[in-house]
Amino acid sequence: MNIDAHIQVERIGSTRPHLNIAVVTETYPPDINGVAHTLSKIVDGLQRNGHVLWLVRPKQQATDTAINKDRYKEILVKGLPIPFYKQLRMGLPAKRELTRLWSRQRPDIVHIATEGPLGWSALQVAKKLKLPVSTDFRTNFHAYSQHYGIGWLSGAIMAYLKKFHNAAHATMVPTSQLQAELDKVGFKHLSVVPRGVDTDIFSPEHRSDALRTTWGADAATRVLLYVGRLAPEKNLKLVIQTYNNLKRSHPDIKLVLVGDGPMRAGLEKDNPEVIFAGFQTGASLAQHYASADIFLFASQTETFGNVTLEAMASKLAIVAFHHAAAGELIQSGVNGMLARTHSEVDFEMGVQTLLNNQALMHHVAEQACLSARALSWRMIVERTEGVFQHVMRQHIQSFTMSTATATA
Repeated sequence: MNIDAHIQVERIGSTRPHLNIAVVTETYPPDINGVAHTLSKIVDGLQRNGHVLWLVRPKQQATDTAINKDRYKEILVKGLPIPFYKQLRMGLPAKRELTRLWSRQRPDIVHIATEGPLGWSALQVAKKLKLPVSTDFRTNFHAYSQHYGIGWLSGAIMAYLKKFHNAAHATMVPTSQLQAELDKVGFKHLSVVPRGVDTDIFSPEHRSDALRTTWGADAATRVLLYVGRLAPEKNLKLVIQTYNNLKRSHPDIKLVLVGDGPMRAGLEKDNPEVIFAGFQTGASLAQHYASADIFLFASQTETFGNVTLEAMASKLAIVAFHHAAAGELIQSGVNGMLARTHSEVDFEMGVQTLLNNQALMHHVAEQACLSARALSWRMIVERTEGVFQHVMRQHIQSFTMSTATATA
């Protein structure tokens, strides 16, 4: 598990103070995406540890009502659909409302999870009120731009992201690989905090022969699985290509795609043999994972890729590129198969190797499951708390130094 060697945040332990934490995000459940899922787990864990949370997010529906309960309060702001991701909304700037809120009830720290207009306005208010700020770098918007006809904007997007995050006291990134990439182009104050997985939900115990039967799979059939948005940035062309090429030598294999998105209609039309399972959540999603055999993840635009951990916990043999979570968590031939970045041949050969060697497929799946058990959400929440404490200390020190300089 290479990832642990790069964690540079401290653990709080039993003496952790209870904080008032303002969290600002453009996406949150019931949105279905990695950012919303991860953030909800962090928020839940922080609440369990006794912290008070004020969550600022855009309304997802016109009928949305804010939740207001003990130690947790939502502040809903106006939002608009994201042009190339219409299932999500971006929050509109809310400087006046946030200034009024945080002046009346001053948070100990402001954590900004997304870099949209709402996040930018929150950053400006926090700076004005001299509040400590941490951010998350969770989505490769600059990389996604290449897949949506706005690649010419990638430089401007990266410049904006750098300006945004460098204005914070710390930016959390999910892998040491991403930390090195961002550090190289001028991002500062980076802390590696990986993502976790719920091994009670994602478990091989949820394997279902009945579900496999609906796919036309028996005990001898090898089911290849993809879980995620059906969108250009996920490199689904390679997933489909790999399946079609290997079906010639392994005619009994099946391919199941779980998820939805702009490519679904075209993919269904062109690939009638592929099984499209649509969006799945909760117990049904866990069952889909556990009922497959090999997980195909060809994306190279992720900052992490929660699905990698979920597949590992579900005891699947994973084939992915040496990138994001897979590059950190998988040792090729031990607990999965890694392809060199941008090598389609390597990717297909990884799947071919597993199909030709059943013993190896079972071995790497077993080891993947064991690896996933070491990344509980409780541990990830503790590391997040460690970053918050570090940010608050740094903020106090800089404020004390500036005050001393001003009075000298």
